[in-house]
Amino acid sequence: MQTLFQLESTRPSIIDTLRQEQASNLVQALGIVGFALLTILGAQVRIYLWEVPFTLQTLAVYGSGLYLGWRGGLLSQLLYIGIGMLFPVFAGEGYGFAYLAAAASAGYLLAYPLSAAVIGLLSKKWNSLTGSSLSIIAGSICMFTIGVIWLHYAAGHATWMESLDKGWLRFIPVDVAKILLVSMIYTGTRKFF
Repeated sequence: MQTLFQLESTRPSIIDTLRQEQASNLVQALGIVGFALLTILGAQVRIYLWEVPFTLQTLAVYGSGLYLGWRGGLLSQLLYIGIGMLFPVFAGEGYGFAYLAAAASAGYLLAYPLSAAVIGLLSKKWNSLTGSSLSIIAGSICMFTIGVIWLHYAAGHATWMESLDKGWLRFIPVDVAKILLVSMIYTGTRKFF
């Protein structure tokens, strides 16, 4: 029971080398590009029920912070946004600055790099299942805070409660499932390797 509440795993893992600055440039570049591509794939799975769609992008955002650390996670999500400036890789039907300026969900996209960086920073020490989950929760809070603020003004909601409801509260059950899934995959791969 005590290990359930332990934030740090002292057991070293080869997976941890991905997040270290001593990792080769090739390994770091492959990780950054790989997680940017996973974010693109996650954007293709989308369900629109209101202004902000359900997607699988956040699985890659959360994973990039855990596996690549703060710098690699940040860079992978910046690469994703950069690709979105040239190609239609976002969950919506557009791309470029015009899309970001007009999309009600652009705040979430712009928060991805910060979210991945927060997760990467916290999970440097908090690498157990509980620690990873708490790291992702902190990154999720950053993402939803920025996303809801942007949504409120972009969608022209009458009240902040409407923005909180449509931009965060409705996503909580799905986000909790994503947090647990990514945390378990990360912890499992750390133990396996």
